[in-house]
Amino acid sequence: MERLWAPWRLEYIVADKVEGCVFCVSCRRDDDRENRILCRGENAFVIMNAFPYSNGHLLIAPYRHIADITELADDESLEIMRLVQMSIRALGEAFRPDGLNIGVNQGTAAGAGIADHVHVHVVPRWNGDTNFMPVFADVKVIPEALEATYDKLKPIFDRLR
Repeated sequence: MERLWAPWRLEYIVADKVEGCVFCVSCRRDDDRENRILCRGENAFVIMNAFPYSNGHLLIAPYRHIADITELADDESLEIMRLVQMSIRALGEAFRPDGLNIGVNQGTAAGAGIADHVHVHVVPRWNGDTNFMPVFADVKVIPEALEATYDKLKPIFDRLR
């Protein structure tokens, strides 16, 4: 296997882990930019993945701390899907991806890194990038700082809202 070195991931490996659920902690804080929250709805929010698979990797999560997608109330499900649609529009405008991976990894056996709080991944993809499995196997180098990506996406989300 070819190795691509991504030293920025070391921050994830050695960082102090957030006590409690990262989604619950992030959405309770006031500083959306610091917490990478792009959009807040009544029942759910859009947050940037701190350690993305590709540039612009977004997560949509309910405020309510639940692990199973079947436990979502109808209003939560509807708002999450609307935020997924908004995320696709914003990513399309900001980055013009050739495609997207959209999905839920429910449970650690399915690859969920945060298994106790259900969330939807929206991952931009470009022709010529690596295929789906190597992306999820951490073989990707992100060309842009999270802050720069946030600054591109935030005004678009504000306008789309």
